Amino acid sequence: IIFTVSSFIPPSGRDLISVNSKTGEIHLTGSLDFEEVSIYDFRIEARDQGWPPLSGHCRVELEVLDVND
Repeated sequence: IIFTVSSFIPPSGRDLISVNSKTGEIHLTGSLDFEEVSIYDFRIEARDQGWPPLSGHCRVELEVLDVND
């Protein structure tokens, strides 16, 4: 299964959030700041290697809590 990410809202989330294409694990690649953006919304698709390939998707909403930065 291959995992891909799309539809970042806001688009700046693409620089801060990554998804491992083999495991689907979500990782932060930068610091999140509540004062700049409090919610990131994106989609993850999982596609198999069969023929025809089958896929599923989900929507992820990441809420940043302000805990004294």
